[in-house]
Amino acid sequence: MCYEIGASIVACMSSTSPATATRPQVSAPARPRPRLDWRLRFGALSLIWGFSFLFMKIGTEGYPPLQVAFGRLFFGTVVLAATMAVKRERLPRGARTWGHLAVAAFLLNALPFSLFAYSELTIPSTLAGICNATSPLWGMVLSLVALSEDRPTRIRVAGLGLGFLGVLTVLGAWQGFHGLNAAGTALALLASLSYPIGWIYVRRTLAGSSHSHLSLTGTQLLLATIQLAVVTPLFSKLPSHVAVLPLLAIAALGALGTGLAVLVQYGLVAEVGPTTGQMVTYFIPVIAAVAGVAILGERMSWSTPIGAVIVLAGAALTQARPRGQARPRGQARPRGKARPRGKG
Repeated sequence: MCYEIGASIVACMSSTSPATATRPQVSAPARPRPRLDWRLRFGALSLIWGFSFLFMKIGTEGYPPLQVAFGRLFFGTVVLAATMAVKRERLPRGARTWGHLAVAAFLLNALPFSLFAYSELTIPSTLAGICNATSPLWGMVLSLVALSEDRPTRIRVAGLGLGFLGVLTVLGAWQGFHGLNAAGTALALLASLSYPIGWIYVRRTLAGSSHSHLSLTGTQLLLATIQLAVVTPLFSKLPSHVAVLPLLAIAALGALGTGLAVLVQYGLVAEVGPTTGQMVTYFIPVIAAVAGVAILGERMSWSTPIGAVIVLAGAALTQARPRGQARPRGQARPRGKARPRGKG
């Protein structure tokens, strides 16, 4: 679920800004080979983010949604702060950078985490996971308006239509959305919409930043934690007793799904490129559905898995790029293809 944080910052760090486009390219020192194969890390990342919706559901059984979101951010920030301390990373400087990160923290963390927590009070974790998969669909719609360089193709437009057809299938539109909690579903979809808004904002304001991804993400989570630390006491009361299992679920949600997972994703993107690294998106709703049914005993109608497959197929098509389009910086070159002469 927290892949949206990594996707946004990785995009801004890996894209070539106008200021850096004319600078001579300097060969970076070789990275040490990771001990664990990237496929295993990819699978672990899918499991962590897929189980995030289950953890969230368990957390809301003992604590109010805002407290679940705050706890998630708190434990995630602790993990990144510890990592920054070990690697001796500094917080970014400049009021402008902090201001942009504060907006990103709200759009990519504080707001969607809270909305998803509220949604799971009334809808199954399975449905929340599928709603989360609509982010690429919203992202394409918004990018066509906000990003002039992102032009539509027939395949991507077809993917958009297919994806929203899948959403209607999941929701059972032909039955008049019978048995569906409209408010909870709307909150989950709004949370999914918040992510691409945040991506576009980050891309416009922080692209080409000289700060490391760890520094930016750590600061972003810190600011989101502070935001909810201010808001949460105003709209929720402290629980009368400590619910141990929900608290453990919140700790796992934050430390694993919002802290460790971000670090794992950065390693994946650096090794196999952002396109392959973000393929984890398509495994999350599948794992969320299996976890919800097997562990929480949630029920699914036949339309839910079929609609989810259609959503994921549409989302995949919206990410398709025309042949010959430049590969994002840092993405691995396919094996077996010769390097163009005169380059590199």
